[in-house]
Amino acid sequence: MTPKHTLLSILQSADTVISGETFSKRLGISRVAVWKHIQGLIQQGVPIMAHSKGYQLADDPDCLMPWAFGELSKFIHYFPESSSTMDEAARLAREGCPDFTTAVAQRQIQGRGRMQRVWGSDAGGLYFTVVIRPEIPIVLAGLVNLAAAVDMAAFLRETYGVNACPKWPNDVLVDQKKICGILSQMEVEGDTVRHINIGVGLNVNNNPEVHTPTAISLKTLVGAKVPRREILAGFLARLKNRMRDFDPVAVISQWKEKNATLGRNVRIVTLKETVEGLAVDIDDQGGLVLRLADGSLITVIYGDCFHF
Repeated sequence: MTPKHTLLSILQSADTVISGETFSKRLGISRVAVWKHIQGLIQQGVPIMAHSKGYQLADDPDCLMPWAFGELSKFIHYFPESSSTMDEAARLAREGCPDFTTAVAQRQIQGRGRMQRVWGSDAGGLYFTVVIRPEIPIVLAGLVNLAAAVDMAAFLRETYGVNACPKWPNDVLVDQKKICGILSQMEVEGDTVRHINIGVGLNVNNNPEVHTPTAISLKTLVGAKVPRREILAGFLARLKNRMRDFDPVAVISQWKEKNATLGRNVRIVTLKETVEGLAVDIDDQGGLVLRLADGSLITVIYGDCFHF
């Protein structure tokens, strides 16, 4: 364990101020070295308060660093800045990380949305990617996207009282304004799923409305800043519980119950074509069933979905 890790461990277990002299004796280093390590931790984002008598860990409910998640800490990989948490998760997954390993970043330089678009990653948002290793056939992998949207929407409704609803294929809206985008990447081996990386961008304490009138943040909705850690921990708990015994029928039923898409006229855009119709249903693999102008039915399995 490095001196910084030891310092952090001591601060976590203490309920009072710890003097520099105490740190010096326990680590076998000078007080100047202690001070340098403390400053290094503060620069990394650890909320340490300096007093005349020593140091103490501040209670910061918005802290996203691993140590703040308690039993979940071994699964959390924190990045002050990252190209994209999807990139970090892809690397961790290929290195054999355990199920539900999560990469979370304060800021993404190249956050990604659907169809290769850039996802805005302003300060105050919650940006993370979860690596899951579900024991499901490939044909059901698309339902994992729907499940993630259902669980995030349910958590937001129940915890903050906002009218959050999943939108096909994997967004979350509040009163038709986007609060959350979800993107997944899958690797397979033979006919089985090796892992699925679920990337989430949630507007929490940022202000996307300034640049995108069709977006909304949780802070705007509830009128106050919201601690991001409780959102991440709550979402992971829900998704982990779901994936423990994955039920495709339940996913589809729950999505239909609160969705923002069925019954609306939609435009589906892919790299090859655009199709318009009335969204009437989803099939047992999560495909969206449209009724076209001539009355015929088609099923689309991917693409950007625009309500109109």
